[in-house]
Amino acid sequence: MKNYSCVIIDDEPLARSIVMEYLQDFKNIEVKQECNDGFEGVKAIALHQPDFIFLDVQMPKINGFEMLEILENAPAVIFTTAFDAYAMKAFEAHAMDYLLKPFSKERFGKAIEKMMKHLQSAEPNAHLEKFSEETAASEEQLTRLVVKHHQTVQVLNLQDILYLEAYGDYIKIHTAQQTYLKKKTMGYFEEHLNSKDFIRVHRSYIIPTQGVQKIDPPDFVILRNGQKIPVSRTGYNKLKATLGL
Repeated sequence: MKNYSCVIIDDEPLARSIVMEYLQDFKNIEVKQECNDGFEGVKAIALHQPDFIFLDVQMPKINGFEMLEILENAPAVIFTTAFDAYAMKAFEAHAMDYLLKPFSKERFGKAIEKMMKHLQSAEPNAHLEKFSEETAASEEQLTRLVVKHHQTVQVLNLQDILYLEAYGDYIKIHTAQQTYLKKKTMGYFEEHLNSKDFIRVHRSYIIPTQGVQKIDPPDFVILRNGQKIPVSRTGYNKLKATLGL
């Protein structure tokens, strides 16, 4: 029987202990680490490169979905949570399974069997390839951004954003202190940022309305930090309408 490794990421010690107890029936699965939050989870995944993870959804600091967003090579996932409202979003994230707390030993066993069968497939991580965009459809308005810079995970307040810039398959998030990369699309941010607070003024730029110092019609806008941003005709009209000009 093939051996597998996993990491348990859950802020509830009791929940982690139940998973550990149930895993005793599966001698071919090794728990590499137990993590109390998403920050620890990111580090543990980078260190151990597990075959799969048990991931709680609601956790302090960053939630399970935010944690997955910043992983370069996310492992297979079994979500565990007490809130069934997250079930649809979890499956849209192509999770292998979703365990609603409190779950039985029998239900846990079925999830493990499904996971092991999946890991034997030719492309065990294919289920997460479209994670970011497919979960985006079910997200509400953004209130913050979770980013990764080198090996550090940070939570950005929207007020810290100077502007967003398209950069190939990524978006550059410019702040006064640092520029971060996030693998999203301009369409994602245009849809999930409050349209009164952020405006897409160009196919490659989104700016905060509070960051506008002056408009240099019809091709540019000057931000409060002095940055000159190109503006399309459509963006110029949206900007005028939003600012009441």
